[in-house]
Parts: sequence; structure tokens; C-alpha cells
Amino acid sequence: MRTINDFKTARNEKRPISMITCYDFAYARLIEQTEIDTILVGDSLGNVFAGYSTTVPVTLDQMIYHTEIVRRGAPSMFVIADLPFMSYHVSIEDTMRNCGRVMKETGANAVKLEGGRDFAKTMEAITKASIPVVGHLGLTPQSVHKLGGFTVQGREEDKRRIMIEDAKTLEQAGVFCIVLEMVPEVLAKEITESISIPTIGIGAGRYTSGQVLVINDLLGVDERFKPKFLKKYVNLADIVKGALAGYHDDVVAGRFPAEEHAFK
Repeated sequence: MRTINDFKTARNEKRPISMITCYDFAYARLIEQTEIDTILVGDSLGNVFAGYSTTVPVTLDQMIYHTEIVRRGAPSMFVIADLPFMSYHVSIEDTMRNCGRVMKETGANAVKLEGGRDFAKTMEAITKASIPVVGHLGLTPQSVHKLGGFTVQGREEDKRRIMIEDAKTLEQAGVFCIVLEMVPEVLAKEITESISIPTIGIGAGRYTSGQVLVINDLLGVDERFKPKFLKKYVNLADIVKGALAGYHDDVVAGRFPAEEHAFK
């Protein structure tokens, strides 16, 4: 994918969209060599990359740093940058300044914001400034303390109705895509069918317009992380630990470096 029009085309043609969350140059470079559609540089780097328990501590400067190096690793891909906690909450003027920094300093193609109708005017202002916006409904990790933890959202009828209306409101505000995180499959399907823009699911079941996973998670880098929605395509933790053990043993036994590793 190269433009926001490609997202709409994929939805209209019912071609599922593959999105990967990535934070560094090495993985971004590998992703670009595949058929993955788009990269999200998520504020989940706070959990995955920095070891925080939530995404709340992540700063705008951290997002700019990681998005810029992902862009360098995947120069031809459509890259979306998360706006971190409190970078779009104070005022529209402050938000526009922060979005300007992200777009100018990173080379990102779009920004992503969490929240529903309360942030619709903010999202509309960003899109009017010619900055593409991705919305995010359901479990919004920046609001984890308000939500009471990392739990499935939208099971209650009133919250289900609110989320559907929020999705419609975000579409009217000009967002070109909405991430649905940890919501019941039937609700994700209903939202997807009620709007004309793509939905990207993570823990949202089978009926969204596409899916997103964090690259470290699908590669099995952290063997402790086992949410219901995750499919691990390889157990990289064991592979890495095995390689490190082999290196250690070779050094201790004097097998590394060998003659072929030495300069003449």
C-alpha cells in the first residue's frame, strides 16, 4: 500500500489488509521485503521495547525517534505513527503542533489517535490539515487506568451502541481507517458493516477489514505474553536462547573464533 486510497480499495474489494507493528530498523527492513501491507509504529513500544507496564509513559520524542528509524528501514511502505498519551489531549493547537513534528521529522504517512466522539473534532482538525488519521476504538491502552485494566470492551449493550456510534462519528470526522482492539467478534463485524472505511482488528475476530499484530509477539520473542488473540508463527525466544548458549559454549571451549574468523 502506498496511499490511503489503497486502504479503501482493499476494503471495497474485500481483500484483507495485513498490518504489522514494528519499532526498529532491522525488523522494518525485513518487513519491506515481504507482502505486508502497512507498518504501524505503535506506542506499545512502551511495553514491548522499553518494558513499561503501560503505554502511558511513552513520549512524543520517543515516537518520533522510533518512527523515523522504521521509515529508514522501510522507505517505500505506508507507515503510521501513534500519537502518545497527552500529545493530543490538551488543545487542538497543541495537537496540530505535535502532528506537524511527527509528519515532518519522521516521514510517516499518517498518525493514529485513540478515542471516540470526544476526540472527533481533534481528528477532523488534523485531517483538514491534510494529515491522514487512523482511529482506535475498543481497548484503548492509553486509557487503561480508566478502563480498569486490559479487558475486552463492548460486551454491554450500552457500550456496544456507543462504540458503533463512535465509529460512525470518526468516519464523519475524516479518518480513513479504524483499529478495533479487544472487542467481541460480533461487535467488530457490526462496526465494520456500519461504516465505509476499513477496520483493522487486534483481538476483534474474523470479520474486520484487516488484522494487526506486533512483530515481536507473532515471532514469539516474549514467551510470557500469551493473549487469546495472538498466534505465534515461530518461537523466537527459544531460538535466540539456543543461539546464545551455543555462542557461550564455543567461546568457553575455544571453538570461537576459529581460523576462518581471523584476519591474515
